[in-house]
Amino acid sequence: MTLPMNPVLTPSEPTHPDNVPGQALVAIEAFFSGMTPAHLARLGEIYSAQARFKDPFNEVQGVDAIRGIFQHMYDSLQQPRFVVTARVQQGRQCFLTWDFVFGLRPQEPEITVRGATHLWLEPGADGQWRIGMHRDYWDVAEELYEKLPLLGGLMRWLKRRVNAPVKPRQAHSR
Repeated sequence: MTLPMNPVLTPSEPTHPDNVPGQALVAIEAFFSGMTPAHLARLGEIYSAQARFKDPFNEVQGVDAIRGIFQHMYDSLQQPRFVVTARVQQGRQCFLTWDFVFGLRPQEPEITVRGATHLWLEPGADGQWRIGMHRDYWDVAEELYEKLPLLGGLMRWLKRRVNAPVKPRQAHSR
């Protein structure tokens, strides 16, 4: 997928000030779906200067710190990529569900982590909508640890051990 060099995030639709135009969300979704290491220099186009980012492993503020997280992802993993599976918007908030696909080492099967992102968008002084808050939600144990070679067996055993037994529902006669 080829991304536009300057995604259109300008609020051009006559809407309530809290309603982010659809084309802004399309541009943000396209940015994440097609992101490569070369796109990291352009993070300031979709994040506000003091944007906050939080996931199960990191909590940072500012475009440079966010760039550092994505750079670490590209440096540490094999061909990481996001596949956005759904988008829900209400006012300035957007919720994306996604599959994060990556490899740990060359020639090993890829791992898919399913999760969601809550975005809070804000208009900049230049009129462009940017991400002010980015919060990722995903289950580290189920989506990552259970899929790792050494931890996986232990995590699956622990899960079986602590899961409540499921009893079949009995029909009540009247």
